[in-house]
Amino acid sequence: MPSRSRSARTTGPTLVAGVDGCRRGWVVATATVEPFSIDSIVVEVGIEHTVRDRSLSVVAVDMPVGLLDDGPRDCDRDCRERLGPRRSSVFPSPVREVLGAVTFDDALARQRRATGSGLSLQSWNLVPKIAELDAALDIVGPRRADRVVETHPELAFATLAGAPMRHPKRTVAGRRERLAVLHRTVDRRWTRPTAVPTGSAADDVLDALVLAVRAAAWIRDGSVVELGGGRRDRAGRLVRIRG
Repeated sequence: MPSRSRSARTTGPTLVAGVDGCRRGWVVATATVEPFSIDSIVVEVGIEHTVRDRSLSVVAVDMPVGLLDDGPRDCDRDCRERLGPRRSSVFPSPVREVLGAVTFDDALARQRRATGSGLSLQSWNLVPKIAELDAALDIVGPRRADRVVETHPELAFATLAGAPMRHPKRTVAGRRERLAVLHRTVDRRWTRPTAVPTGSAADDVLDALVLAVRAAAWIRDGSVVELGGGRRDRAGRLVRIRG
C-alpha cells in the first residue's frame, strides 16, 4: 500500500484522515477530499505523528477528545439516542481526572468522586489511548488541536446510510451492511483482506475508512451531524461528537 508523506503541505489536494484504535496502535486511513479517494491505510504505533501532520486538514478520530470534570457528556447521550439499536457501542467517557489513574480501582474511585457513579471496564480500557491522544493535542497547541475531531464510526455509518446499522459490526450481516454503505464511495480494493495492515483487524479498517469518508464530506459539502454544541473542557478541547 502507498504511504503518505509526513512533510508539511504547501500546495496540492486537501487531505483528511480517519483514525481508529487497534491492537498495535492506530489505523490511519488517509484520503483526498476532491475528487474523493482513499490514498493509504497504515498502522501507526502512536498517534502523535498523525496529530502533528500539517498536510491533514482534518483528523477524524474514534476516541473521546473533550472530557468533563463532572457528570456525563451530553454528546455521548445524544449519540446513543441517535444510534438506537447500536447505542451500546457508545461507551460513557471518563472524566478528565481519570486520565491520571494507574489502576482500574483508582480510576473507579476518581470517577465516583467526580460524578457519583462508576466507570465501565470498557471505558477504562480506552483510558491509555485517550491519554495518549490528549498528550498529543497538548503538544500541537489549541489552534491546531481543533483539526482533530472526535467522531464515532456507528454515527458515521448511520449518517451515510440515513439510519443506524441494523446488525452488530462483528457479525457477517453487519460487515456486509457496512461494506454496502462504504462501497458507495470507497474503492473495493481498500476493503479487501489484503488492505488490512498487520496489527489491526478488518473492522478497525472499516471504521477508519468511514471516518475518512465523513471527514471529507465535512470539508467538501458541509454535511455535518454535530452533537454536543460548542462547549470546551478545561484543557480547551471541544466536547462534541461529529458524524
